[in-house]
Amino acid sequence: MAKRVGIDKWMFGSTVLLVVAGVLMVFSASAVMASERFGSPYHFLFRQLGWAVAGLAAMAVAMKIDYRRWKKPAIVFSLLGVTAVLLVAVFFLDRSHNTHRWIKLGSFMSFQPSELAKPALILFLAFFLEARSKSMDDWRHTLLPAVLPVFLFAALIMKQPDLGTALVCLGVTAAILYAAGMRLRYFAAGLVPIVPVIAYMLIFVPWRLARMEVFLHPERDPQGIGFHINQSLIAVGTGGLTGLGLMEGKQKLFYLPEPHTDFIFGVISEELGLIGAVLIAVLFSVFAWRGLRTALRARDNFGRYIAIGVTTMIVVQAFFNISVVLALLPTKGIPLPFISYGGSSLFVMLASVGVLLNISQQTE
Repeated sequence: MAKRVGIDKWMFGSTVLLVVAGVLMVFSASAVMASERFGSPYHFLFRQLGWAVAGLAAMAVAMKIDYRRWKKPAIVFSLLGVTAVLLVAVFFLDRSHNTHRWIKLGSFMSFQPSELAKPALILFLAFFLEARSKSMDDWRHTLLPAVLPVFLFAALIMKQPDLGTALVCLGVTAAILYAAGMRLRYFAAGLVPIVPVIAYMLIFVPWRLARMEVFLHPERDPQGIGFHINQSLIAVGTGGLTGLGLMEGKQKLFYLPEPHTDFIFGVISEELGLIGAVLIAVLFSVFAWRGLRTALRARDNFGRYIAIGVTTMIVVQAFFNISVVLALLPTKGIPLPFISYGGSSLFVMLASVGVLLNISQQTE
């Protein structure tokens, strides 16, 4: 019998602590750069703080809404349709950083539709697969309709180009399909079209191939294509056990590229040392534990699939980001959830956690 329990304090606490750490580290990582570029050291801090407050408010609201209210075709397919339109619309807008990833909302705000694609796919898959757990062998009426929107979104996101986010979407989809009972042979069949496409993107796109070569041989071209990863490793190694102290890092002073976004974990490692880096990893581990616990105890398949999807979305991104900073994976443009600077990512993540927290309050 289902029962209503209190808020999952471990999940809520780890999320809030990560957000607070993110605001502090964004300020530390960006203050000098912001002062140089915008004339104020608080430029990125105020923006991140505003998004954090908005995201926490959205999380609080989502916590109060019964997650089963999202299980309506009008909501599911409207969100899917709007996301598809936005993913197409970015190609008709001006490029930013040589990519088609952002939709600018005035001069002070921008939004990445690819961030909305992840929760949109999670909601669609949970809705579509809930009543089909006993027909997961039916590739024509179950598997194919389930993965078509995923492949469409992944293709549009790769075209931006943003291979990292596309891989996250595929990883989240694989986790939900596995939880729904899809047999391993279908995963193997799914890799047949996916692997050649990814191989082509890595081998025949020159700048991605250069990243792969630097990943295998980081000592090559340290002042060129290898600059990012070498400076990241210097930041991590400099921190030692206890770090140089908050605001005292040196690599963020125009050595480490994008210190407040993709490589913010390098700044954390330099300023807070191994202890600070491990604490961040522990907070993500706590979140993963409570997220999977919520999925196992969910009262229905719809809640179970959403819990698995949201947990996988956040944990996989954290794994990718930290691995890139530590040179365990080739460089990708994937932010560290809750911590990296980026309003649309932070807001969507916190709103998704709000739904997850509501699921955690209703258990069997």
